[in-house]
Amino acid sequence: MAKRPYILTLLAISFSFAARAQGNYEIQVYGSDTVPAGSTMIELHSNYTAEGSKFTTDGTYPTNDQLHETVEITQGWNSWFETGFYIFTSFGPDGQGYKWVGDHIRPRVRVPDSWKWPVGVSLSTEVGYQRPIFSRDTWTWEIRPIIDKQLGKWYLAVNPALERSFHGPTVPDGVDFAPAVKVSYQFNKRLAGGFEYYGSSGPLFNPYAVSQQQQQIFPTIDVDMGPAWELNFGVGIGMTGSTDHLIIKMILGRRFDFLHKQGLARLNSVPPQAGLN
Repeated sequence: MAKRPYILTLLAISFSFAARAQGNYEIQVYGSDTVPAGSTMIELHSNYTAEGSKFTTDGTYPTNDQLHETVEITQGWNSWFETGFYIFTSFGPDGQGYKWVGDHIRPRVRVPDSWKWPVGVSLSTEVGYQRPIFSRDTWTWEIRPIIDKQLGKWYLAVNPALERSFHGPTVPDGVDFAPAVKVSYQFNKRLAGGFEYYGSSGPLFNPYAVSQQQQQIFPTIDVDMGPAWELNFGVGIGMTGSTDHLIIKMILGRRFDFLHKQGLARLNSVPPQAGLN
């Protein structure tokens, strides 16, 4: 119980800032729930940039016509802690071919159900490497507060993330603010639809002009294929000249209960649009 003030302080600090959008390798608004203890979640993030950057910049590949495939493996350790691991890959045109991009690791904690908070709350931190031909900043860190709420057939999730580069040209910029928001409506037992927003305002204390910020809106659908599955599909529209204009994304996930048979019981109570990571 003594941990409550520390979590509240972290969330208050995070919401006082404004975010750099997620890269085109993992485009997802997180729900607060974690993978159940003893269960393993394996997800494939498939993101195709139909209209993106067309010129090499500072030695990095343009994003236009690139297909990014990310494998995410998340292990639940107990009722409030999980660890995720990402493998980023890319397939591009004009001789780029299929290449390994980098890896990230992401531990996450959540507020236990026994606390009986009116909203779901969790906090993740992510650190990792991307090759310089794909990102000017090769080593980066992120902290992501996550708040969500189911209101009847409506679902809302807010991720006010903070990001920091440790190796690359934006190191002097310090912390960036990268908010993400999801709003969806449960149309029937199997289908929910809504939108996801991803933004990036640049350096925290010296934000870019609006035209240079990254702003994306994704109309999305979530399909409930059972408690062990996750399926999310969306088409993203860039709203500024600094944002990839058109991205098609899909997340396909499967939960496995390798260690025991109790994990799926908890999954049955989780709304499909909330996800588990």
